Amino acid sequence: MSHYPSRIVCLTEETTETLYLLGEGHRVVGVSGYTVRPPEARRKPRVSAFISAKYDRIESLQPDLILAFSDLQANIACELVKRGYPVVAFNQRSIAEILQMIRMVGALVGCADRADALAGSLELQIDSIRPAATPLAARPRVYFEEWDDPLISGIGWVEELVEVAGGEPIFPELRGARLGRERIVSSEAVIERRPDIIIASWCGKAVRPAKIANRAGWQDIPAVRN
Repeated sequence: MSHYPSRIVCLTEETTETLYLLGEGHRVVGVSGYTVRPPEARRKPRVSAFISAKYDRIESLQPDLILAFSDLQANIACELVKRGYPVVAFNQRSIAEILQMIRMVGALVGCADRADALAGSLELQIDSIRPAATPLAARPRVYFEEWDDPLISGIGWVEELVEVAGGEPIFPELRGARLGRERIVSSEAVIERRPDIIIASWCGKAVRPAKIANRAGWQDIPAVRN
């Protein structure tokens, strides 16, 4: 028996990608249906969406570790624990917490040193961008849309990266809100704050830029008009 988990099911993408970056992709036996990176991970059995999972398929893979993410997967994690499986659920919402998650995943599979090096290199890459953004004559106002119905603004780490790259999030007061429902905003609030840039990443479905641009009253938002 291996000293560390060797049959890991990842219910979201970031732990899959982390394990592959650590050179431990061979340990992954099941992935989320939304997995895209690295491409070879898509050949693994797909066992979950974001808020649902195929328990019979997971059990058939005989995992010795299951990795989950966020409060939205709490019910899935609870069911798997009841079925006797070891489950680790992460809840990273900031850059610092993402880097901590990478280090924790590495420790779980016995390569803490490599994980620390990976997290350190990512941190250096982020820090290297800050000086390039400092001389910008103007900081564009940025609205990041995590979901379209209801409108949900960006999670904390997204807003941090916007600032690192020289932008100014239009809902800074929501950056510390950990749950999606705490970051719901109104269409009128977006119009009022007049973002210069709109970035959208709807979890689990393709973004439709035309749908965003055609919202009532949004034609006068600088990001849409320009």
